[in-house]
Amino acid sequence: MGDVYRALADATRRQILDELFDRDGLTLFDICARLAMKHGNSSTRQAISQHLAVLEDVDLIRSHREGRTKIHHLNTRPLLEISQRWPTTR
Repeated sequence: MGDVYRALADATRRQILDELFDRDGLTLFDICARLAMKHGNSSTRQAISQHLAVLEDVDLIRSHREGRTKIHHLNTRPLLEISQRWPTTR
């Protein structure tokens, strides 16, 4: 679970998750374009790809291939597990 917190600590990775929340099923190109247009993020495709790998390692995103294209999807299960760790009722 600590790795999830580390992954979420980076602003660019949170922006990527925000974009996948707004529109699930994005390619690397789509993510880079949305980050540049909506957030003014000028990171390279390689840098965004590395952020995606970190998010995928902690299972916050999942991806699959359609031909040569890799499609990325938001997975909120790790966030749900965090929220259920400290229930609000006692």
